[in-house]
Amino acid sequence: MTSGKSLRVCEKGHKYYKSSDCPSCPTCNKENKPESGFLSKLSSPARNALVHEGIDTLQKLSKCTEIEILKMHGIGPASLPILRTSLEEQGLSFKG
Repeated sequence: MTSGKSLRVCEKGHKYYKSSDCPSCPTCNKENKPESGFLSKLSSPARNALVHEGIDTLQKLSKCTEIEILKMHGIGPASLPILRTSLEEQGLSFKG
């Protein structure tokens, strides 16, 4: 059984193999990882999912429910405790 991975090249010329339709380049993801803030604590898929939805601040995150966040492709249950803690540290919480 083959893994079905295909060679891809991103806009910056990085070569990588992927088996899914996800277009994100692992090299670019590492280069774009923030050094601080709540997004820096998340995995690349989770961070990309939030940024894709325009959620790049805790204030924007606090306007979403946990269910809405979990429905995003790339967000898994392991991300919720990180997000909850980050919100709580700023006196915020998920929407209702």
